[in-house]
Amino acid sequence: MSSESDEPSGASLSYRRILEREMENALKEIRRPSKGLFLSGLSAGLNLSFGALLMGMALTYSGGFGSKLVQQAVLGGVSSIAFLFVVIGQTELFTAHSTMAILPVLDGRATLEELGRVWSVTLAANLVGCAMFAGLIAVLGPRMGVVDADAFGTLAAALLPFSWWVILLSGVVAGWLMGLVTWLAAASRDTVSRILFVLIVTAVIGFGPFHHSILGTTEVLAAMFLGQGVTLGEYGHFILWTTVGNVVGGAVFVGLLNYGHVALAGEEQDVDFDATDRTE
Repeated sequence: MSSESDEPSGASLSYRRILEREMENALKEIRRPSKGLFLSGLSAGLNLSFGALLMGMALTYSGGFGSKLVQQAVLGGVSSIAFLFVVIGQTELFTAHSTMAILPVLDGRATLEELGRVWSVTLAANLVGCAMFAGLIAVLGPRMGVVDADAFGTLAAALLPFSWWVILLSGVVAGWLMGLVTWLAAASRDTVSRILFVLIVTAVIGFGPFHHSILGTTEVLAAMFLGQGVTLGEYGHFILWTTVGNVVGGAVFVGLLNYGHVALAGEEQDVDFDATDRTE
């Protein structure tokens, strides 16, 4: 994920400088040993799963929302907190890499084989973390009275009963939003701005709810472990088309388009527009 900027606050970043920052971050992860990448991805899967737990708790404690609008606004808001854990904590989330890791490939600095390694290791680690956390929810939640099984049945029911193309397109939207988060985080000059970008943009995913392969995995697996009638086949259908959609949304609608418009702009130097305006 994006690191803190060493540049002075108050100045604007050009598109090329944002692209270079994302490219450098992606190259660091591409060159990272698989063991380190896996552990970071495992941490991201575990941390993001707090979003599913918070949504389950919100549904449990509310006793039923009087308005669907209020329910989705609350679920979107609480789920965004977990995305904050991952982005500010700088652990490796697959749906962020679907945007970032493709940039060095487009620029000729990395190969498709290296891209495949990053994607596969990160996705596998994220899903293992989600499965572990879903098991924790199923064991601990009902016994503490913080989660009703029906709450996760409600969450899973909002993701599963759709045709493949609906899940695919919903996944594209979620991947697109995650790509925007990584791009806006790279453009941020300070932690406060980064926090606001993450909370606002990722809240839209939960508000939808749009299909996010990692967060949705914890929701669906927890429902399965809690005996809500979810089958492995349903999860397989979900994870296949959601993952494809997330990759298309992040890689094409953010990574490819942003790289393309910067490359075609032909910028050779960064221009600090704020500084330019102040001299006029």
